[in-house]
Amino acid sequence: MAKPTARAVKLHAALSEFALSLPEAWADSPWGDSVVKVAKKIFVFLGSSDEPRITVKLPETRDHALSLPGASLPGYGLGTHGWVTVPLAGLSAADGEVLFDFVEESYRTVAPKRLVKLLDAQA
Repeated sequence: MAKPTARAVKLHAALSEFALSLPEAWADSPWGDSVVKVAKKIFVFLGSSDEPRITVKLPETRDHALSLPGASLPGYGLGTHGWVTVPLAGLSAADGEVLFDFVEESYRTVAPKRLVKLLDAQA
């Protein structure tokens, strides 16, 4: 496996920090995977800094996410439920920025309505 680029590792850290900044989000590691949850539900799988990628649930922008380099539907049936995996290596700066929107969309998809309202009030 090739060593990840410094830019991909930095983006991975920034996405993790952003996900954890959302209302009542918290880190967990079921099955050894780094994830962020809200209300006991996963909204982003973070992969690892050795293989930086994210997997998010995108009911609105799934096709856009799949157009990014290396993006794919994850296994275990998650792909059939709107989840998309995007590797962070090789993304342009603009593509990297849209990942923050994907993380927020995934959060909004799984978070309780009261937390989505709280997020909207913070904006």
